[in-house]
Amino acid sequence: MYGIIMYMFKKFLALYKKYEEIINYLIVGVLGTAVSIATYWLFELITFSIFNDKNVSIIIGNTLSWVIVVIFLYFLNRKYVFKSKSKEIFKEFISFTLGRVFTLFLETIVIFIVVSVFSGSDLIGKVLGQIIVIITNYILSKFVIFKKKPRKNSSEA
Repeated sequence: MYGIIMYMFKKFLALYKKYEEIINYLIVGVLGTAVSIATYWLFELITFSIFNDKNVSIIIGNTLSWVIVVIFLYFLNRKYVFKSKSKEIFKEFISFTLGRVFTLFLETIVIFIVVSVFSGSDLIGKVLGQIIVIITNYILSKFVIFKKKPRKNSSEA
């Protein structure tokens, strides 16, 4: 029994090592999605009680949720997913934020379409939007924001 457990653990570890970045990104994405949905629900509830307008509360709730999640995810992605060593943290954060601004609009459009066009739940729109956002954000992070710079050969002058 111990041998089987060790064999499975070694296989799991080998798979994790092979796909570490994607697995870590998915874990961080799930955490970000949970924080996003929880904060969205809270802010949407608060703003609806103030403005008594579903469309206004959706936009405000989503925007406030987004601000919290962007800060949260920048640090997790930098440290655990893409393991950035860049000294240009401010520039990297601005790039990260601009990428997220793009996906904020994308997500807001998805929520709006689900609610306004299909008369669906804003929470369903939020979840669908998050799936699209996670995929888009990975592509932007990997190939634009945290793109690893090629090392210069020390023998070249």
